[in-house]
Amino acid sequence: MERMNIKRAFLVLIISALTAKEASAAQHTVGGSQGWVESADLNSWASGQTFKVGDQIVFKYTPGLHSVVELPSESAYKSCDLGTAKDSMNSGNDVVKLDKPGTRYFACGTSGHCEQGMKVKITTFSGTAPSTPASSSSPASTSGASASAFNSFASSVPLVVALLASSLAYMV
Repeated sequence: MERMNIKRAFLVLIISALTAKEASAAQHTVGGSQGWVESADLNSWASGQTFKVGDQIVFKYTPGLHSVVELPSESAYKSCDLGTAKDSMNSGNDVVKLDKPGTRYFACGTSGHCEQGMKVKITTFSGTAPSTPASSSSPASTSGASASAFNSFASSVPLVVALLASSLAYMV
């Protein structure tokens, strides 16, 4: 009976660790509080963010007025070559998961908007550096500090689970 309780406790710890890891991923609203609009300074917004694998970027905009296309290369991004798009989205609340390190390029698919600067380059990093999601206040806001503290805690959960697992192995 005691052995069954130990196994059940171990299972709960594993599930908790997996949940905490997923919860530590940040969600970044492209353009911050302005969203995906022509007037947003998207380059400044992106340079103030840290994107890591597992994070999500969200494009919020008025459907029909704007859309989002993912471009395949930096040259397509620089020249606003929308004809080479890898993907196109138009829901007004498009979520993109950053699933690997590297740089991805996005632009508005509405004619002329990319040329007017409605485009953004997102560089995603691997590792445990905390993400910095956009907030409505300054980058050094309290909510940002709380998110960083939580991300630091959540990234240590797998280590704690591994230590507990090795301890439990000696007990059974």
